[in-house]
Amino acid sequence: MPVTSVETDLDQLTLTVVADFAAPVIRLWGAYVDPRQLERFWGPPTYPATFLRHDVAVGGRSVYRMTGPEGDAHYGCWEWTHVDALRSFEVVDWFADESGAPNTDLPATHMAFAFEQTATGSRLTTVARVDSLEQLEQLLSMGVLEGTREAMSQIDAVLADLAEFADGRAAEAQILSDTQVRVARVIRGTIDQVWRAHTDPELMKRWLLGPDGWTMPVCETAAKVGDSYRYRWEPVGGGEGFGFTGELLESEAPHRAVTTEAMIGTDFPATLNELTLTPVQGGTLLSLVITYANAEMRDAVLATGMTGGMETSYSRLEGLLDASVKA
Repeated sequence: MPVTSVETDLDQLTLTVVADFAAPVIRLWGAYVDPRQLERFWGPPTYPATFLRHDVAVGGRSVYRMTGPEGDAHYGCWEWTHVDALRSFEVVDWFADESGAPNTDLPATHMAFAFEQTATGSRLTTVARVDSLEQLEQLLSMGVLEGTREAMSQIDAVLADLAEFADGRAAEAQILSDTQVRVARVIRGTIDQVWRAHTDPELMKRWLLGPDGWTMPVCETAAKVGDSYRYRWEPVGGGEGFGFTGELLESEAPHRAVTTEAMIGTDFPATLNELTLTPVQGGTLLSLVITYANAEMRDAVLATGMTGGMETSYSRLEGLLDASVKA
């Protein structure tokens, strides 16, 4: 078990947990900033977590769901207040509803995570602070200490799994709920390069093509929140094409963009697409959470081979980024 010490300070209203790992700091940091890895240990084994949003940037938010053995769901939210890559981050963690709105009947916790290199690997010191002795006693009575120990006992297995989250692995779709899917891939490039690749029309026309044999003659991007965009693809040599349109709802360069997306010429319900970019070992983690109108629509879209087409595009993008570095 990685936890080496636990200290409760009633005067400072803090709970400090120190854990040591055989992995280097960069690997431990990666486990916390990648939602695919974090959800494998954030909750104890009987209450696993699913991260529906994870913005590793000051002002960002992370929304997660913990599901109990009886199917009961409990939501939490982080508000990111500090990020110093590979060294520390701080969040305010509160109990929440499905949207991330706080449950004011339960205490919010100010959490600071400090990462440091050791002779045998790395150390993580987590300090949780509340605003009153009553709140601290409430958290302790809820089994926070036991839950923390159980949750952190799972990290070693995640850290040892180098292949599943490495760069070079194809894009994969993970079902998060009846209506949500997360597509994730590490792209070998900086976060600024990957952001530009999603906002520069001329660059998008070179890589956002899906399977070979298609062109993108129309790429009208949304410059600011509230603007609409319009994309259209056509097969090489002519033939029937297709397109999408939507609105830019949020934009926090170079970390997050939220859009609606509807297929032109159809009455299919629009989706909500939440794009998050996070610097990680090997490049930039691209995470796209797509919310569909219902499970039937979700399954129908996945059955079209959507993920394979996205992987072809991301692979093409990596080739462009690699060529620009060598040029």
